[in-house]
Amino acid sequence: HVQLVESGGGSVQAGGSLRLSCAASGYTYSGYYMGWFRQAPGKEREGVAANGTGDGVTYYADSVKGRFTISQDNAKNTLFLQMNSMKPEDTAMYYCASSLKTVGSWFLSSQWRFWGQGTQVTVS
Repeated sequence: HVQLVESGGGSVQAGGSLRLSCAASGYTYSGYYMGWFRQAPGKEREGVAANGTGDGVTYYADSVKGRFTISQDNAKNTLFLQMNSMKPEDTAMYYCASSLKTVGSWFLSSQWRFWGQGTQVTVS
């Protein structure tokens, strides 16, 4: 079955950087959608960025454009999220998600089938 395992979270000062990783297993990695979501306490889960490998598309939330970069290493079945110029409002639990088919509204968590356990990011 599909497994997603995130790592790389932690605490950072405002203006700093972190790189999240998501190791995927259980299916052929390339040709599907992979993405990052985040959820702050008391808020809904929101889409941060997504990659549609088969479609060649990349999406970012407006709040992270120009600061975050999503990328993937197909050979290692790993998804990354490079986060630069971080702000306190980036503080949240970050989740990796995958879909075995094209995702329409990528920013809706209901569109994604598989989820990791999350990694905490705190910006002070």
